[in-house]
Amino acid sequence: MADSDWSDEQNDAVVADYFAMLADDEAGIPYNKAEHNRQLQLIIDRQRGSIEYKHQNISAVLKGLGEVWIPGYKPAFNYQGSLADAVARWLARHPEWLSPVTRMALAPALSRVREETALWIGPPPTHSNLPPPDELEQMMAIARKYDVAERDARNRALGRAGEQRVLAHERVSLANAGRPDLAERVRWVADLDGDGAGYDIASFDPNGRARLIEVKTTNGWERTPFHITRNELAVADSHREKWRLVRLWNFAREPRAFEICPPLDAHVSLTPTSFQASFN
Repeated sequence: MADSDWSDEQNDAVVADYFAMLADDEAGIPYNKAEHNRQLQLIIDRQRGSIEYKHQNISAVLKGLGEVWIPGYKPAFNYQGSLADAVARWLARHPEWLSPVTRMALAPALSRVREETALWIGPPPTHSNLPPPDELEQMMAIARKYDVAERDARNRALGRAGEQRVLAHERVSLANAGRPDLAERVRWVADLDGDGAGYDIASFDPNGRARLIEVKTTNGWERTPFHITRNELAVADSHREKWRLVRLWNFAREPRAFEICPPLDAHVSLTPTSFQASFN
């Protein structure tokens, strides 16, 4: 077949095949990429190399959408908008894919280990480790188009699972530091008292100083945009010495995190996304 634009039917077929491999990958089930490719060649009448590159394009789309991708398919950018639409269609038809409960059930043995160990805490993203400008712009564009930050903010299951994981991390870290007394006093404020406090977890450092932790969770990479409320910003500003934002990323596969402290605009760009309207 000529190297023409892919049809929606072809895009849908290659996206479905990609997610079948990704599900096996996350579950630890062996799969044969070459065989998947051969079967697709018969179905959509495209050459091996073209299908291979399209799989890499899908990885790039998923990175922009804040989702995990198949490690063996390195993200390749400059993909067509119709492919991003096909990925979005697949996710809309399979909302369970965005559920951390469903995703972590693929690897139940790892879930228990993760809950009982401290998180990997690394440095926050900086200008020095930005992706190439063209790649970053395409990822940010797709994140804006499909409002990835709003999607994650509405995903209460993802948010609660992330908060629970950070809660366990705080308790384990304090116990490992010889402060089991403080570990017992760590509170899941968002669960016990509701969401109005401006932070999710009340914890301590090993010296007993308070830590007010707001958790933001995504399944994707560390630069995935996130929502933060006016109240959270206000509490961060009024409790600068105590308030911390823990950004939990790669949650469905191997959770990692970094911390940022106020003022937040020293680390991230804050963009108004909604306004309150009142009558004159």
